[in-house]
Amino acid sequence: MTDESPSGRDRDLFDVDTSGAFPARFLNYLVGGDSHFAVDRSTVDYVADALPEGVDTARGHVEAMEGFTVRVVGYLANAVGIRQFLNIGASVPAANEVHEVAQAAAPDSRVVYVGSDPVVLAHAHARRRSTPQGATAYVHGTLRHPHEILLQAASTLDLDRPVALTMPVTLNFVPDSSDPYGIVEQLMNGLASGSYLVIAHIANDIPGPGCAEAARRLGERLREPFTVRSREEIARFFDGLEVVDPGVVEVSRWQVDDHGPYLGPGQSVPIHVGVGRKL
Repeated sequence: MTDESPSGRDRDLFDVDTSGAFPARFLNYLVGGDSHFAVDRSTVDYVADALPEGVDTARGHVEAMEGFTVRVVGYLANAVGIRQFLNIGASVPAANEVHEVAQAAAPDSRVVYVGSDPVVLAHAHARRRSTPQGATAYVHGTLRHPHEILLQAASTLDLDRPVALTMPVTLNFVPDSSDPYGIVEQLMNGLASGSYLVIAHIANDIPGPGCAEAARRLGERLREPFTVRSREEIARFFDGLEVVDPGVVEVSRWQVDDHGPYLGPGQSVPIHVGVGRKL
């Protein structure tokens, strides 16, 4: 019999599956955190073994993503004036979180994180720290239920005003059979005109030594579906939106400043990113 009491449901939320690697824990190990298990560490080693400089290369990819987060959130807060952010695919809190970058630029920014990993949920309190003028919140949910995400996010965000929907490699974990394009459309339909869509997506068409094999190994070991897509397929998520320059590009090429790129000349990161505005 399933325990349907509130305490029983809470226990289910915090049940941690260590039978396979999970994205948030995998990433946490790469950034030097302590919220991971042996299966996550062995998966990082297995995946990184396919890359030219092993774990150092993988960490360089993560640093490139961190640089993009700093640049894009800063751009949206400073150049565009966005004051609301909905981040779907939250990881374990680390440096340069969305709310930290946004509130450093605009203290009145309001940020909602969405995640489904129990380890991320256990750290949710860290994301409730906010400037007095702004607000942060955490929603435990998945992209399988976009309406529920919007409903819960509306407790913190005013969905009648522009929101930046940020999805850091989140769509890699939505297979084609689950209609990722339809999910993104539903989410954007629930946001006001002037809202932005920010996507970072691990790609299969950016050349780099060992990248294809590393992606194959990651998909083999993760406990969640894992799908890599081409630039053309990633660009489809922005259909109907006004794409911000320089378009859908490799992550270290998006409005590069002092926060990137992190890799040397001739090197690339197998991640496409893009930003689009809802008209």
